[in-house]
Amino acid sequence: MKRWRTKADITREELAAASNYSPDTIKSMEQGVRMPTPRVLDVADELCRAEGMLSAAKEYLHREKFPARAQDFMEREKEAISLWWYEVTYIPGLLQTKGYARSLIENHVPPLDEETVEKRIAARMGRQAILTGRKPPVGLSFVVYEAALRSPQADAEQLLHLLEVSRLRNVVVQVLPFERAIPAALMGSMVLLETHDHERFAFTEGPFVSELSADPELVSRASERLSMIRTQALSSAESARFIERMVDQP
Repeated sequence: MKRWRTKADITREELAAASNYSPDTIKSMEQGVRMPTPRVLDVADELCRAEGMLSAAKEYLHREKFPARAQDFMEREKEAISLWWYEVTYIPGLLQTKGYARSLIENHVPPLDEETVEKRIAARMGRQAILTGRKPPVGLSFVVYEAALRSPQADAEQLLHLLEVSRLRNVVVQVLPFERAIPAALMGSMVLLETHDHERFAFTEGPFVSELSADPELVSRASERLSMIRTQALSSAESARFIERMVDQP
């Protein structure tokens, strides 16, 4: 849009006035900070004599289902034949109830618009087809730190859902209690997955930067760390009793 505007010798202020936006908003659209609207593309197309080239971009203005930093991982997740997940702060996305997911996504900082909120909730729920919708079933193993179970968002419905999912034959859910936490368990969340082509990936996600890597050395280090954490976690049966006691607590 900026290239066409500059070529037509149209100032940012002129485009802003014609489309009823502020110059700063136009600037953020041109820099890719904010998604252009259909209206601004149509106005820019006419003003810059782009002959439909800018207006044609409207069909691509679809909000992504997932944050940009996680999109590569989501694609690999679709191909997974096995997945091992360790989570420190939140219930893993594949195990979340709709209410739990909504409480997280609606309170995103900076705030998301309603359309994006609903699309991300739907996308997260859609990912959970991996639990029962694949043949052969995907092997899924989750270790959840006790802190994630103690968060205000983890209500009785969410805890009961964890128990229900843990009864699936292809799913293992383990709890890492506070008193069993080792330093390696406090370094953050991570996911290991293997695809149909037997490629192995390690994924770590932070609030600002995430990394998906197939580097053998990095995957090996992540595997070793996860193995150490799993040795400290409760067994699946012990974990189920642990969660049941949490549900029964007043």
